[in-house]
Amino acid sequence: MDRITLHGLRARGHHGVLPREREEGQPFIVDLVMGLDVRAAAADDDLAKTVDYGTVAEQVTAIVTGEPVDLIETLAERIAQACLKHERVQEVEVRIHKPQAPITVPFDDVTVTITRSRV
Repeated sequence: MDRITLHGLRARGHHGVLPREREEGQPFIVDLVMGLDVRAAAADDDLAKTVDYGTVAEQVTAIVTGEPVDLIETLAERIAQACLKHERVQEVEVRIHKPQAPITVPFDDVTVTITRSRV
């Protein structure tokens, strides 16, 4: 299976269980790896035979900036399901970074990674 990857999609969301997270919001970073067969698209040089990663990026950003959820696990699931709605995408790995998570000790990043596929 071929892969199309988007790294570092950034958007401000209001996700989290704490009131401060919901009120103030914080940055979220999303990495996606979409699995699909791109041979037909490459042979015909035809965008319709692959996935438009610009459209996917806009959809992901809309999800992150949209309706708040408590858990980034839920956010990752919503993003994965949106990616799988694209006909050519057979599987997707979604990694959500929450670099400003409310943790009281020094840390670099918090991530949740999920993989979903058509079954």
